[in-house]
Amino acid sequence: MATKIRLQRRGRKGYPFYHIVIADSRAPRDGKFIEKVGSYNPNTNPATITINFDRALYWLQVGAQPTDTTRNILSEQGVLLKKHLLGGVAKGAFSEADAEKKFEAWKEEKEKGTQAVINKNQTKAQADAKARLDAEKAANKARAEAVAQKKAEENAAQAEAEAEAAPAEEAETVEAPVAETPEEAPAATETETPAEEKSAE
Repeated sequence: MATKIRLQRRGRKGYPFYHIVIADSRAPRDGKFIEKVGSYNPNTNPATITINFDRALYWLQVGAQPTDTTRNILSEQGVLLKKHLLGGVAKGAFSEADAEKKFEAWKEEKEKGTQAVINKNQTKAQADAKARLDAEKAANKARAEAVAQKKAEENAAQAEAEAEAAPAEEAETVEAPVAETPEEAPAATETETPAEEKSAE
């Protein structure tokens, strides 16, 4: 039977993650499998990969064929490099201790690169958060200035309306006595007529 190392899809719609499985090439993608050797989550940055290194290496050594994606994953985790180094040991190109030393050097370099990517992503996330905070502060300041300006305009308009209303009230108070004088004038003439009649007598 042709054995494949491939991905088996899991997760909800729009947010997939995968199991890395050993399966018969004739089995459906999400069907029966022989063994699960890891998982792959592409939704994180960098992608999260967990793998049973020894079992994946064993299946490669007994002839299991990885798909293109799983080949990239196994290469990323150093499984293919380990298989290559063990092949060199079997041929007598170098000792097992040298192979282990080469693998550890590669692993250390790989971890440094991964950590650099993580640090870069964290720095970028912090910079983006700071930029969003600064933009929000600027928007709040502009909004506060607009509100203050609007209140100042309303206060100025109200003061102007009150200033226009004050002279009109003064004019009404001044005109009121003038309206009463004609009524007082006939009263004075009436009081004067008896004196004139007396003089005539």
